[in-house]
Amino acid sequence: MFANKLKPGDEIRVIAPSRSLDIITEEVREIANARLAELGFKVSFGRNVEQIDDFKSSSIESRIEDLHEAFCDPNVKGILTAIGGFNSNQLFDHIDWELIRQNPKVLCGFSDITALSNSIYAKTGLVTYSGPHYSSFGQKLYFDFTLDYFKRCLMSDEPIVVIASDKWSDDHWHADQDNRVLIDNPGHLVINEGRAEGKIVGGNLCTFNLLQGTQYMPDLTDKILFIEDDVIGNGWDFAEFDRNLQSLIHLPAFAGVKGIVIGRFQKESVINDDLLRQIIKSKRELDHLPVLSGVDFGHSDPKITFPIGGKVAIDTIAKSLTIVSH
Repeated sequence: MFANKLKPGDEIRVIAPSRSLDIITEEVREIANARLAELGFKVSFGRNVEQIDDFKSSSIESRIEDLHEAFCDPNVKGILTAIGGFNSNQLFDHIDWELIRQNPKVLCGFSDITALSNSIYAKTGLVTYSGPHYSSFGQKLYFDFTLDYFKRCLMSDEPIVVIASDKWSDDHWHADQDNRVLIDNPGHLVINEGRAEGKIVGGNLCTFNLLQGTQYMPDLTDKILFIEDDVIGNGWDFAEFDRNLQSLIHLPAFAGVKGIVIGRFQKESVINDDLLRQIIKSKRELDHLPVLSGVDFGHSDPKITFPIGGKVAIDTIAKSLTIVSH
């Protein structure tokens, strides 16, 4: 089930199902509001988005209220999450899934929002989207690629051919908007050759794994896994990614997976192409699957927007990735 695509004049509701909007600076908010206004959107905010507690989040009741109100409000056509975090899975047992099913809306975010997006798809069949947060729109510079793919996925019905960005960044842009560091992008990396078609599930790998063994885990039959991870700075990043992927492979349902697309790792990660290739090649369950890495999504910029539950065709021989988002 797809919600209607967004168009100029639509109202976008910002909610904070994970960390609070309170941690986002005024500068970032001003830039985000202006950019969304340039797209023709009216931006509104959940009544509780500014609440903040010791965990930089807010109560379950406050977050649920904003989530339900966003889906209930007939004027709201799209929902953007303020930012990621760690605790959106606290909400699951309190969500009115039928309310969401009866009021389909575009919902977009990434990182910890992986849990919320995939659970909504699993429980209601509503296609959700992995893409920029509201706060992501507050990048002053080098946002064009991210914005282009956001519009392609959420404001158009045309198939999306994913082309690698020319450059990428992994800097603390929110701390110094005018001092950005760009890195040349070598493009997509083919680890296993092959072709496959299926529906997309996934996002942030360690967050997606929180759904294992629960009613909130999507069916993996005929699925293409989009996965990325942001483990950095501990010297064992490759081991963390390895065991998170292995845990997913151990699921009996993993036999239904048709291919894997891996997002870009951050600059501080010790995972390089050689280590990643070793990890993939060490798992015989992946031998028959096409595996493509270095795609523009994850915890660096820029990033594509892709539909969780939407169709994708992979051809790693041609380094081709085509997404259908309607």
